[in-house]
Order: sequence, then C-alpha cells, then structure tokens
Amino acid sequence: MKGKAWWMFIMSFGVWLLLYGGLLYFWFDIPLWQAVTDSSVHVILLGAAGIIISQNVAYYRPTVQSMKFGYVNVVSFSLSVLWVCLSRWILKSVFVADTVYLHWLNNAIPIHGLVGWMIITGIGLRSQMWYDAEDAQEMLQRKEANEKIVREAELFKLRQQLQPHFLFNSLNSINALIMLRPKEAREMVLKLSDFLRGSIKREDEEWITLAEELNYLQLYLDIEKVRFGHRLSTEVVSDENTEKMRMPPMLLQPVVENAIKYGLYDTTGEITISIRSWIADNMLYISIQNPFDNELQQPNKGTGFGLNSIRRRLYLLFARQDLLETTAVEHIFTTIIKVPQTHDKSSNN
Repeated sequence: MKGKAWWMFIMSFGVWLLLYGGLLYFWFDIPLWQAVTDSSVHVILLGAAGIIISQNVAYYRPTVQSMKFGYVNVVSFSLSVLWVCLSRWILKSVFVADTVYLHWLNNAIPIHGLVGWMIITGIGLRSQMWYDAEDAQEMLQRKEANEKIVREAELFKLRQQLQPHFLFNSLNSINALIMLRPKEAREMVLKLSDFLRGSIKREDEEWITLAEELNYLQLYLDIEKVRFGHRLSTEVVSDENTEKMRMPPMLLQPVVENAIKYGLYDTTGEITISIRSWIADNMLYISIQNPFDNELQQPNKGTGFGLNSIRRRLYLLFARQDLLETTAVEHIFTTIIKVPQTHDKSSNN
C-alpha cells in the first residue's frame, strides 16, 4: 500500500475501533475500561493481519485466475485463527480475574472468528485487485511507450526517406544543367541548399502551421522551376483561416513532386499545379491538382513512394486510413490531404 491507501486503511480501522468499542459498552454493558481494551486489542491485531495479507499478495499472486480466490481464503483463514488466539491470550492475561468477561470472551470466539475471517479476506481480495490493476496499468503504460517509440521511429524513417528521394532527382537535374545552362545549375544548387537547410530546421518539429509548410514548399517549387522554366507554374489559394492550422511538416512536397512527375514528365507543354486549402468539420483540407495525359499515364495504378509514405504517416499519427484521397477526372489528377485539427494537435509545437 502507498500514501493515500495507507491513510484510508488507518482511518477505516480507527472508525472500526470506535464502533466496536461503543458496541461493547452500550450494547453488551461491558465496563468502559474493558470495552476500550478489548476493542483496541482486537482492532490493532486485525489491522496487523490486514497489513500482512496485503503485503503477502503484493509479492505473491497465483498466475492462474481460479487459484487467486482460494489462495487469499487460505491465508485469511490462517490469519483469522491466529488473530483470535493471540487477542484472546492477551485479553485473558489482562483480565485474568474477571470471570464474567472471560466467559463472554469465550462465547464470542465464533463471532470474532467469522467477522475476522470476512474482514481479512476482504482486505486480501481488495489488495489483490488493486495490485493486479496497478500491474495492468504499468503494463499498458509500457506498451503505449513502446508503441510510441516504434511509431516515432517509423515516422522519422519516412521523413528521412523523402530527402534522398528528392535529392537524387535534383542532383540529376543539376548534372544535366551544368553543361547546357551553367548559370541555372548554380542557381539550382543555391536553392537546393536553402531547401535542405529548411528541412534540417524542421527535423525535430512534429507540427507546423500551414503557412510554414507553404513557405517550405515554395523553396521546392523554386528548384523545380529552374529545371522546367516557364513550363511549370503554380496557383496557391489559401484561406486566411487555414494558415494557422497545424499539420505534420514536409507533407505537401511529395504530393507536388508526384504532380510534377505526372504533369510534366514525357510532355513538352505547360502545366499549372493548383494548391487549395479550406476548413470543414474541424478538418484541414488541402487539395493539389495537376493535368495529366491519360493516354500515357495511369496515375491511379501507381501513386509511388511519396503518396504511400504520406498515407502511412497520417495513419501513424491519427489511426485513420481515409485521410488521403486521389481521383483522376477529365485529365485532372487530384490529391486531397485531410488533417484533423484536434486541440492537442493544434496546440502542440
């Protein structure tokens, strides 16, 4: 027993001492001195028996559920017999000359034994339940802590995998630009440096605002615009109410990269990628749209590592599979990301 449990235990037996002493004095007409002595001896020894059985089940509890009740009953019966014998021996030694009281004490042995056994058994069972609940709570906390560590490790791994995925593409583009357009290659290197510096700053951030995410995304778009020039343009429509909404960092860049892949690769025309955000039902919605040629590409059959990683991150954070949607209608591919705006998530940073 700990802290509060000890005080409750002491108070309970203090009340029992007063009630039992009052019962002896007022109901059985036992003299006050004898009633006080009798109740003190019985209650103190009974409290000691309760402590013994409570400590016993704290260190040993049968693993088989059906044996727990039997074990407590056996221990409590032994303690109740010991309690009756010890208290009777003490009281008999104190009131050795009072034959009337000793006669009453002998007649009360069955009642004392039954009541003592019931109280000790109750303490034992209650202690057993309390310790079992405490063990279960500790096990649950360990399990939750372990799951949290695993989840954070997987989230970290997913974030780390995104960087090489984008970095390799950027380095290949820089390599292609060095000979043909060296000025643009140098510009791209500088922008890539700014982008990577921003990603390092966000490495330890679990939540950022949509405005911060859009600023980070702009660094990526600046790099891609060096690669594709006038062929790539973007349109960002962000409601003022959404800019302060919270979301995981580096969530939009893989989607936009996917949009560029399906919109610009294998084509020579110009495309516009539209990014729009809004709030509905305490949920932040972010839509990314890009045109595609359905004769050359089938976006619904291969969303790639980027979108799969986002779906996995959202599931790990919110335990929901419906937070990423993709549709392809009339040469327009749309990706919708939904981020629940709970109090804990929106205030955590």
